[in-house]
Amino acid sequence: MSVLAEQHRADGTPGRRRLVRGALTVGLGAALAAAGGPTGGGSRTGLHGPRPGTPEAALRALSAGNVRWRTYHERHPDATRTVRQALVGGQHPFAVILGCVDSRVPPELVFDQGLGDLMTVRSAGEVLDDAVLGSIAFGVVELAIPLVVVLGHQSCGAVTAAVRAAEGLEQLPGHLRYLAEQIRPAVDRSLSREARVDAAVTQNVRLVRSRLAAEPDLAARVAAGTLAVVGARYELTSQRVHRIR
Repeated sequence: MSVLAEQHRADGTPGRRRLVRGALTVGLGAALAAAGGPTGGGSRTGLHGPRPGTPEAALRALSAGNVRWRTYHERHPDATRTVRQALVGGQHPFAVILGCVDSRVPPELVFDQGLGDLMTVRSAGEVLDDAVLGSIAFGVVELAIPLVVVLGHQSCGAVTAAVRAAEGLEQLPGHLRYLAEQIRPAVDRSLSREARVDAAVTQNVRLVRSRLAAEPDLAARVAAGTLAVVGARYELTSQRVHRIR
């Protein structure tokens, strides 16, 4: 099972992570190897080999990159002079990442990818509007990207603000109110206040993923198996990305 296929669970403390880092690397490396070998076909060059051409291959590439990132074995691939010159003639990214604007969660770093590897679209709380939808559709339709990942993250400020607004604890100005209103359906008022934000982060990913998968530009490709739209979450405390079902 890949890192992105793992279910959500509590993360350990930084001290504990240092003690178990070696075991995690070996265990997850074996799991990734068992997931299916080399990644897809294509023309992309770089340290990662051929461009992943299927949703499964793209997920494996992202999973392997996140393992490198969170175990401090980053390669910072595809940034050489040769790659930069090759990209002048065109781009062949293998995944679209819809992520939050949070400065602590840059997709190219948390997945250890380089120039030309990812098409990143970012909005606070992964909120969808026409510009975001059009940008994602461009990657899928025009560039034949096989994977879209909705990437939420622990301690999301936009989600926190939306929860506080839903509780009547905060009056947000102007455009921030729009963001909160878009995230509000993910807020579960039945939960305790401590659990409410964390649960809303995960539920917001689910709702955005479902909406994207139903978009006409994407739905036919999802049905045909040439595109996958998945939800995932980044944990700031462990730097781990895991899939949200």
